[in-house]
Amino acid sequence: MPTSLRTVRAVPAVLTGVLLLAACGSESAAPGGDGRVRAEALCPSGFAQYGSLPTQYGTLPSAAGTSDGSRTSGTATPLPLPSPDATAESDVKVTALYAWGSDSGCEADFSADFEVTNSGKEKATYTVNLGFLSSSGTIAGYAEQTVVSVGPGRTVKGTAGFGQSVADAPDISNVKVEKVRSVPADEASSASGPCPASGLHVYADEGDAAMGLRVLGLHLINCGTRPYELNGYPELEILDEDHDNVDSVRILHGTDRISTGTGGTGAPQRVVLRPGEAAQASLAWRNTTEFGEPVNAPYLRVRAKQGARPVMVVPELDLGTTGKLGVGPWERDETYRDPTAAATPRP
Repeated sequence: MPTSLRTVRAVPAVLTGVLLLAACGSESAAPGGDGRVRAEALCPSGFAQYGSLPTQYGTLPSAAGTSDGSRTSGTATPLPLPSPDATAESDVKVTALYAWGSDSGCEADFSADFEVTNSGKEKATYTVNLGFLSSSGTIAGYAEQTVVSVGPGRTVKGTAGFGQSVADAPDISNVKVEKVRSVPADEASSASGPCPASGLHVYADEGDAAMGLRVLGLHLINCGTRPYELNGYPELEILDEDHDNVDSVRILHGTDRISTGTGGTGAPQRVVLRPGEAAQASLAWRNTTEFGEPVNAPYLRVRAKQGARPVMVVPELDLGTTGKLGVGPWERDETYRDPTAAATPRP
């Protein structure tokens, strides 16, 4: 995962998620390159998030609508969840579903409230994927977002919005938790935003898949104040859904041992990154399934080099029965441009 909120496109849906934290009071996530946005992105800041809502499903009270029942700007209509038992998975539970009127001034046509409860023993960052269902029971689209730093035993509330043009908006009647991923908060990956204590942003991209071959990039940005030296391969640990090590997969140096033409070939070279510079390394694997039990490992713990602080990414490794994952050496990313620094030629 990079571990961030993303806008997810489904055909023909466009989903926009909004994160609200309520573990210790109500907070809104700041905007940034990690994709998290403020609650104002769902509704203009002049409106309450939901306007005035009834305490139970049913007709809107007069404070939230006119005498003829029509909605005023900035309010939403609560919808019943027909199957509440199906709206929970792992540590996440959907608690409410709302429809927004065309006159609400909100970017969402529908939104869902959910709760994340950390049942573990350490602070964790969650990525939650919600599926919005039409009245026919088919998925109209998905919303994915990240809930950061949930303490052990704490419950955090969030909101995800589903948006389309009004003319194309489906009749949404239910929402369910499709998938939940969690990583230790101090190992969460980042592509931008505040620089971690390590001085490095480390994250995975979306990757590419064709004919059973998977290729994915690991990226490292020196956001610190000192040069950072690399000379070798990222150190990797493959983890299953329970965050246990997967020992049945061999990690091979060089992606050419998986397939040619994927990058990540050649011997390691010394790379010294000045602040604001970046490096990348390629991963490659096949999802071929023959005899045996297929391996599906969501998580990958990454250390840039021996002794480096670990970062956990979520590449969703569908390794089939191949038992192999190829990793290429770190290489300078010549395409990266530091958005916070003036362009200066390297001496």
